[in-house]
Formats: sequence, C-alpha cells, structure tokens
Amino acid sequence: MSVSMTPTVGGDEDKRLSFQEQLELVKLPREGQAHRYISTRSAYLPGSDFAKGKELPSFHSAAFGGHVYAQAGLAAYRAWRETEKEKGVPEHARLDIHTINGYFTRIGLASRPFIYTASPVTASRTFSTVSVTATQPSVPSNSPSEDHYPAEDASLPQYPPAFTALLSFKLPEPDWDGTVSEQEAPPQERFASILSSRKPEEWPPAPPVDITGVVEIVGDDQVGTFPIAEMKKVDMKEYNEGKPVHERRELLLYRLLKPLPDDEDGKSGYDANAHVLVHAFVADRNGLLMAGNHIGLGYSLGRAASLSYHFVMHVEAKAAVMREEDGWWIQEVWFPRAGRGRGIVESKIWSPNGVHVATEYQDGLIQGFGGKLLKEKEVSGQEAKL
Repeated sequence: MSVSMTPTVGGDEDKRLSFQEQLELVKLPREGQAHRYISTRSAYLPGSDFAKGKELPSFHSAAFGGHVYAQAGLAAYRAWRETEKEKGVPEHARLDIHTINGYFTRIGLASRPFIYTASPVTASRTFSTVSVTATQPSVPSNSPSEDHYPAEDASLPQYPPAFTALLSFKLPEPDWDGTVSEQEAPPQERFASILSSRKPEEWPPAPPVDITGVVEIVGDDQVGTFPIAEMKKVDMKEYNEGKPVHERRELLLYRLLKPLPDDEDGKSGYDANAHVLVHAFVADRNGLLMAGNHIGLGYSLGRAASLSYHFVMHVEAKAAVMREEDGWWIQEVWFPRAGRGRGIVESKIWSPNGVHVATEYQDGLIQGFGGKLLKEKEVSGQEAKL
C-alpha cells in the first residue's frame, strides 16, 4: 500500500457486496491441464470509501490484497473440484482447503480484472496441491465503467503475474483417538471483561484505513464499502498500554454481510470451502497498518504492502461455515517482529464458540515517509519494549 497525500472523498456502505458478488469468477477455456477464470467485479480499494465531505489522504491505486488472495483460492478450489469430479471422486472423499501460501509479486490494479490460471501439481487420495497465478491486462478493460468485466478482457495483453500461490487440499480427519485436541484458552475467556463491556454490534466499525492519523481525521465511525463481511474493532488501548509490542493484541469481530451457501454437493458453486476463503479474505484487512501504528508509524506511514501471506486451516472446512445464528467470529491479531523495513502480522481465527479454526502469518513492507526504511526494532523477547 503506497501513500500519497491528495484529497479523496466518497463512499457509501450500502454498496457493500456479498462474497458471491465480489469474488465471482467466469470460467474460461482451458489451456491444456490448466483451468482458467476471470474476475467479474473490481477489487475493493481501501481509502476510496470514506463518507462524502470527509477530506483525507488518498493512499494508493492498489487493490486490496485479500481480494486476489481469496479469489485465487476460489479459482484453485474450483479447479480441484472439477478435477475430482472428472475422476469420479465421491463427495465423502473430496478434499478441503488445508493451506494457502501466497506471494504478492506486483501491485494489483482495482480498475482491471484478474485472470487466474490454476493447475494441479500433485494428487493423492488424502493430500494434493494446486498452483495458481493471477495476472491483469496491461491495457484498460473493455468495460468503460472499470467494473463488470467482460470475458474478452482475458484476451488483452497481460502484465507479468501480480500474485502466485500454492494451495494444499487435505482429506478431513477426526481428532487422534477421538479425544486429542489442544488449544489455548479462546479470547472469549482471556478477554472476557473487555468483550462483555459492550454488545458486539456496539463496537466501532473496523476503519477503512486503520492508520492512527487518518482515523483521527475522519473519525472512528466510518463504515466504508468493505465487502463480504461486517467488521467491528474492539478497543484494546487500555489492555495494550505499557506492554511491549509483541505482547499487544488487536481483536476484530466479524460476520457475513449476506448469507453464503455451503452446499454439500457444491451445486450452487459454493460449499464450506467458500467460507474458508471468507476468513482468509477478512484476515488480510489492515494487519500491516495496525502493525505500523504499534511500532510508531501511526502518523508517518509511507508504505505498507504484503509480500507473503500464509493461511492454515486446523479443522475441516465445515467448521469454518458462518451462520447468522452462531454470532460473531473473532480475529486475534499480534505483531511479533518488525525490522529491515518489514513487519510480521500473525492472527488466529476463532469461532463464536471458541474453537481455534485457522492461523494467518503475513510478512510485508512497512516503511515511513520519504522511502526511509523502518528503523529496526526488536519486538521479540525482553528486547521488545517499544
């Protein structure tokens, strides 16, 4: 995420799209064994969606990284499902998303579609892998609105890949001996006094751009047009006060904006694995910006950009399904290391009933104004007091 100080206004939270709308893909003709897809909607652009009348910095033209990350996962998942169906794999023997290991290699443009090429790499009965790359046209879309992209955009000249990933798919298994399952106490217990101080919906919305100086300008009530999930940010200032960076925590509450199918047979085009991708999409939001705030760049952040992002599921996909009656999910975020112009963001995804469902690990650029690299600050162990 590159930052430049020019005015931007606009935004309307009523424009928030569902998973099906924001990340839908159109299938393209195969190229050999490679499955190809094109996105149909423009990616979310953080900072373009503040309320009208609010003057604020315009940060960049780069698309939200979680869009290409989750949509690449959707392309790989659909390619793998199609492969399983061609092989006659019965529904009970089909594999779920296990990990997504992604690398951001070029800035993604919100005004152009992504074209995905997904190819199975390895295949076995219990564990398989699929590679996927995402490119974009090097010339403007045929769509004058820079949205609702037509399939013919896939025939335009392409930039080199903006993103590449390797996904693993695994056969769900029960806990060993039916009993062994260990995790730390969930945030619902560890932060009970904080979480119980308000109803979930009473916490302020997660900021469209979570940089301290920006939030102070536009206020903490900006909903924006972030798609797929409604997100709330818990006030952790008092808890974090005086703690070294590596011990601080941020808590984000989230739930689907609109229902998402989880068909067992996937006839709708979605099954429980689509819900896995919702969590991966959400977990990418604002992490490096929050890290910048905690290491002292809340008023001088020049650039934040993901380099790599890894998402690991610890349970079967069914356990990631988001139902309205279940309540709010929790993303617990922390920042174990910063230095050499980069920062690490880790987070755990917790279900409403306190199950540790997934873990995120992200490495990215965090740089101050003027292109100066972030001065190294140890944020691990006893040297981490910042």
